[in-house]
Amino acid sequence: MREALSDLLLVLELSCRTFDRAEAFMAEYVPGKFDCLITDLNMPGRSGLDLLQHLQSIASVVPVIVITADTDPPTRSRAMRYGAYAYLTKPIETEALLRHLQSALRLTGLST
Repeated sequence: MREALSDLLLVLELSCRTFDRAEAFMAEYVPGKFDCLITDLNMPGRSGLDLLQHLQSIASVVPVIVITADTDPPTRSRAMRYGAYAYLTKPIETEALLRHLQSALRLTGLST
């Protein structure tokens, strides 16, 4: 899924970095370096919820789009409370993802 999403973003001429776990992303995170983050909740190591909570604790303003198979309403509520910009459940519709991504990038002053 990560590679397919990366390929889609590259076709749209958006620069994209992929990380296989939350810890790898956080090791490279500095404010302003990333315009948007697309993450899953279920990852090796720290979960996507842990990542959202950490980003919130450091007052990150990077918009986070969550893509997950988890349809549990309390999990969705937690993700949104921790600052998720959008919560999309698999299988995702490309148009919905792109709509949320364009909206998130407008927040950071970019557009697709």
